[in-house]
Amino acid sequence: MDEDDTSGKRERAQSGAGGTDPEGSKPRRSDGPGGGILMGRPFGVPVYVAPSWFIVAALITWVFGGQLDRVLPELGGTRYLVSLFFAVAFYASVLVHELAHTVAALRFKLPVRRIQLQFFGGVSEIEKESETPGREFVLAFVGPLLSLVLAGLFYLGMQAVDPGTVPGVLLAGLMISNLIVAAFNLLPGLPLDGGRMLRAVVWKITGKPMSGTVAAAWVGRALAVAVLIGLPLLTHTGALGNATEDIGGMETVTDALLAAILAAIIWTGAGNSLRMARLREHLPELEARTLTRRAVPVESDTPLSEALRRANEAGARALVVVDGHGDPTALVRETAIVGVPEHRRPWVAVSGLAQELTEGMKVSAELAGEALLDKLRASPATEYLVVEESGAIYGVLSTADVERAFVAAMARPASS
Repeated sequence: MDEDDTSGKRERAQSGAGGTDPEGSKPRRSDGPGGGILMGRPFGVPVYVAPSWFIVAALITWVFGGQLDRVLPELGGTRYLVSLFFAVAFYASVLVHELAHTVAALRFKLPVRRIQLQFFGGVSEIEKESETPGREFVLAFVGPLLSLVLAGLFYLGMQAVDPGTVPGVLLAGLMISNLIVAAFNLLPGLPLDGGRMLRAVVWKITGKPMSGTVAAAWVGRALAVAVLIGLPLLTHTGALGNATEDIGGMETVTDALLAAILAAIIWTGAGNSLRMARLREHLPELEARTLTRRAVPVESDTPLSEALRRANEAGARALVVVDGHGDPTALVRETAIVGVPEHRRPWVAVSGLAQELTEGMKVSAELAGEALLDKLRASPATEYLVVEESGAIYGVLSTADVERAFVAAMARPASS
């Protein structure tokens, strides 16, 4: 399943049986905690197996083992080893699906943060959005295409073996599972691959990526409702090939639970897609120059009361500590100022409230949007010195101001 999150700023929808997660300008999560077990780095992209994979692997082993008992009863307890092999082979197919997305993204110069195999499949976390609808379509389509290719290869393999043998049953199971993965991901609603393809088509027609996202997200929500209602109904009526007299109460509950989980994933992913699209649309509004507070330079031994007096006279809201040559050396922290009682401010030097200025805390006044957020993420701090291209001091940028502007931008309706 395709994934496009996310998330306020850090949300992420769980993908289904394969997909992409173009995170655009979201703040990056760390590779460590929550990433799972590192299995390798194909094409330089780390592949993680989440702990939830072991749960679904055990479930597949149990269910497929029960089916093998009916088809090949002579296997006995060995059937569970065969089933475990099937579970691993199936997720290897999912990994191929994800690698298809990854290779396409790298081909389009889109960095891929990682691939993660998890409970309902896998996800390729792509760090930037496609620049054109054509690339968006290709990036989404290659995953299901590779699943179809794998299904075809497994079908050819079936022709060379006896269908009543272990290899025949495994190949048949892998062929069917890859067909299901491809068909499910081609459904035209976000966060599935088919939803991203629909988004690309509407984007191409209207010239507006937001219009494509809105259309594909609402189709995704309709799909979620259809899955919630339709899957148990199809099973209960025997439309999926089960005899109605064989359908018991436990099977009905299991189908309803599976439908609810899938519907929740699709619905949440569609909503996350809308939020991330709105984020990307409003990102250019975040400009360092317009968010910067005017600052006054003060020397390190200046009393806080005197420094604040100068700032008030100049209409400034920030203090920059400079040396004898007027070069900035530190920033006076706003939180530190608030913590000093007014009666003590004449006796406290600004140097005791300042944070030493590092190169990472210097921000160009020309930065905006994603470039600005990337800069702030690279060097976390509460205040940054904003400078002109000449190196002259322009002012101080507070992360609190950036966050407020971000929230305000996200609250405004997006144009479709």
